[in-house]
Formats: sequence, structure tokens, C-alpha cells
Amino acid sequence: MSAGRRSLSSRLVQAIGAVVLLCVALTLGLGLVLTRRAVDEATLRDLAHQADLIAGTQLVAVSPLTHLPELEPYFARQHERALTSADVLPAWARERLRHGRTAQGSVTVDGVPSYFAAQPVGSQALVLLRAKTDTGSRWTPYVVALLVAAAAGGLLAAGVALLLARRISRPVRRVAEAARSLARGAHPEPVPVEGPAEIATLAVAFNALAAQLRRAQEAERTFLLSVSHELKTPLTAIRGYAEAVEDGAIDPREAAATVALEAARLERLVRDLLDLARMHRTDFSVHSNDIDLAEVAEDAVRRYRQQADGFGVSLACVADGPAPAVADADRVLQVVSNLVENALRLTPAGGEVRVVARPGLLRVEDTGPGLADEDREHAFERFYLHSRYGRERSVGTGLGLAIVKELTQAMGGSVSVESRPGELTAFTVRLPVPARELERDTLPA
Repeated sequence: MSAGRRSLSSRLVQAIGAVVLLCVALTLGLGLVLTRRAVDEATLRDLAHQADLIAGTQLVAVSPLTHLPELEPYFARQHERALTSADVLPAWARERLRHGRTAQGSVTVDGVPSYFAAQPVGSQALVLLRAKTDTGSRWTPYVVALLVAAAAGGLLAAGVALLLARRISRPVRRVAEAARSLARGAHPEPVPVEGPAEIATLAVAFNALAAQLRRAQEAERTFLLSVSHELKTPLTAIRGYAEAVEDGAIDPREAAATVALEAARLERLVRDLLDLARMHRTDFSVHSNDIDLAEVAEDAVRRYRQQADGFGVSLACVADGPAPAVADADRVLQVVSNLVENALRLTPAGGEVRVVARPGLLRVEDTGPGLADEDREHAFERFYLHSRYGRERSVGTGLGLAIVKELTQAMGGSVSVESRPGELTAFTVRLPVPARELERDTLPA
């Protein structure tokens, strides 16, 4: 971690701690206000209760309020004063006393803020005073209790914040460590999917990314090994014949023919590699329009007619009429050309290759050796058929069918293969059909 950059855990602890401190401070402040108010109300009730008791005893006395001096020791112990005059009270309190009602509240007497409780006694008034400073001892225990509770709550919240921060940051830290390991070229184990939904989603996404990257690296390694092998074979042949010509051990014309053949093989391999590279670039584009697959099939047959005659193979186009589809005509021609070239290369002399065109479908059939059942599902993998049959058949570079699949999928279609070895092998390309053709097919006869 770079200097000056705090961890997620410390940020979470600080953020949660700040929120907790703010909440504790607000709760403590509000608690103090409410406690002070409760103590004030309790003091006034206590003072009013005493005034009521004293006034009750004075009402039956022969001479009311004349015995108050005898209660001075009691008042002193309570830090109170007793007055028989309401002149020190606010106007509203005196008004209540004149109407025979009690009054209680706060007043400043001789510069001392005090609580008061007044009771009418005949034509006079009994007024009890208690200084507000003397009530501090009554609410101090409440304040201490609030402070202790706030401290305990703060410590508990700090512990919970620390545990929560670790719980949240631990999965993120694991993902970060796995990502650094992945960047170094290692293959980390899948990170545990745990924590909140967002963190779990992050872990799932990272595991999927790591698995996909591993598959991509393995595919790239396999691809490079295969390409290296395919490049090495013709280069070795070219070098061997060149050395043989130099030593005078072989006829130059025979060597030239072999070198030209191997050079053509290299050219096809490089062309196929370039096609695959373009397909995975952002500038590779497919311009789909309404096309006639029958015309594309006829064009492909016309291009390979001479080559078919040289192999002694019958090449024909089969179409009952227009075969509409939505695709890129140039890309479809490239697909059909790859399939026809493969079919001509594998079909023995006297065999037959047919290009069948129907609406949304192109099929290239041949009477070559075909594919075994276990090979059909791998037929479109790069170099698979070349590594499988390269020594016993005249196969191509091993990339042609991979290109066919890539191009077909880029046009929104699919490709499949069916084979009865020695009888018939058919590669079928299915492409989208124009909407008007679909509507025509659904109309009642």
C-alpha cells in the first residue's frame, strides 16, 4: 500500500467511529437536558408537596403561619427558606394566589436563582424557596450514569465497528491479493464468496474472470504451440530441399516443385492466421444484407471448377431457385470456399462434391472419408483435425473450419457437420432468413 493511502478497514473504522461519536454526543446532550428537566420537575413537586403539608397544618391553627420560626431547623436541613409574603414572586404567581390557587416555578431572590412553591393560607401565603445551586447534588448521579453509559456504548460501538470493518474489508483484501497474484502470472485459488451481497458479487465476478483468463491463456499456449508446429513443418521441408539442391543430391526442378508446394502451404497458413486475427479486432465488420445463397454457391463452384477437374472430382451446385438469406455475401463466399476447398482436397478421384443452396441454408456435401463420431464435436476447433488426420489425409492448415465457424457466428448463423464415413459428409451453414420469407412460409396454402 502506498504511503499516505489508508486501508479500507481504517476508513470504515474511522467513519463508523465518527458516526458513533456524533450519536453519543447527541444522545448525551439530549440526556443531560432531559435529566435536568426531570430533576427540576422533581424538585418542584417535592417543594410543592412540602408547602402543601405545611399549609394544611397551618389552616387549622388558631394563628396561621405564626409557628414557622419553629420549623427553621427543618428548612435549614433542606436548604430551604419559608416566607409569608408573596411580594418576591412573579406577578402571575401572585395572581394565582389571590384566586386561592397554588403556584410553583423559578424566581431570583436577593440575587440567588431559586425554585419556589406557594400555597394560599387564609389571607396570607406560604412561600418555600430552594436555591437552584443546592439541587446540583440531586442530578449529579444521573449525569455520572449518563457519562458511564455513553462511554460503555462508545467502547462497544468501537469494538463492533472494528469487527464490521474487518468483516467487510477481509473479502476485498482477498480479492486484491488474488488480483495481484493474477497480475504476476500466477493462478490463484478461487476467492471465497462471502460477506455482503456486493462483496460476494465482486468475488464471483473475480473468480469468473480468473477462470476465463486461465482458459484464454491455455488456449493461447495451445494455439501458439500448434502454429509453431505448423510453421516448422514446411520450413523444415524447404530447408531440406534447399540443402539437397546445394549439395547436388536432387534435381532442382523436383526441389523447386516441393518448395513451391510448401510455400503455398505457408501462404495458406499465414492467410488463415490473418483472417482469425482480423475477426477478433474491432475493425472486423460484417455488412449483412439480403442476398441469394444460390448465386454465392454458383460463384464458389465456378471458382473451384478447374481445381475439381484436376482432382478428378465432380463439383456441382444444387439449387431449386433463389435461396434468400440475410448475410454478408463476401463472408459467405469465404465460408463456402473454405468448405469446398477442404472437400475437394479429401474427396478421392471419381468422388463428388455438391454445394446445396436453400433459403437460409448452404450445405457442402462430399463423398470423402468423413469423420468419426468422436471427432465431429471437435471439428471446428483450431488444428484439431490436422493433428488428428494430418499424417493419413491431405488436410489443410487446421484453421479453415475455425474460420468458417467464426465467420458464420459473426453473421448471426450457425454451422454443423454430419458424417457417414466413406459415404457422405455434409457441412451445413444456417443463416438468418428475411422476414418476408418467414411470413410467406406461415401463410395458409
